[in-house]
Amino acid sequence: MQLQTNRIARLAVFTALAMILSWMESQIPAFFPFPGMKLGLTNLVVVFSLYDSGPADAFSVNLIRIFLSGILFGNPYSIAYSMAGGVLSFVFMILTRRSGLFSVYGVSMAGGVFHNVGQILVAAAVVQNYRITFYLPVLLVTGCATGFLIGFLSDEVLRRIGQKAF
Repeated sequence: MQLQTNRIARLAVFTALAMILSWMESQIPAFFPFPGMKLGLTNLVVVFSLYDSGPADAFSVNLIRIFLSGILFGNPYSIAYSMAGGVLSFVFMILTRRSGLFSVYGVSMAGGVFHNVGQILVAAAVVQNYRITFYLPVLLVTGCATGFLIGFLSDEVLRRIGQKAF
């Protein structure tokens, strides 16, 4: 019973941290050179919880955060875009981590790239125009860059608390 209580408390803390980072990111003015580009600060919590607590707990944090952030800071469309990006991103983070070929940097970069892929696919379906996919190369580059940054931060946090992030 104590183990389950600790797990629930840990998930609640991770979800709260993800929500705080989501709110902080929503307050950052759109100064990025490309529309749709975001830092993905909440992925810091998702990557950390993937390494710290495992895939099931990290997936729970990811889904709850997407849903709550969409309700609080977005709209139904933002929930759909974030859900598509978040789920596809998470699947590829799990695959890259399980392959054993990638460090936390590679796992995070895969997450950043496939988050953008999921969102662009939903956008193409919503606007019923697949020409929007021509924007994907720009988003892939930005996903790699922000994924690298989040990977760096995740690695630092994991190393500082004594976890091995490889």
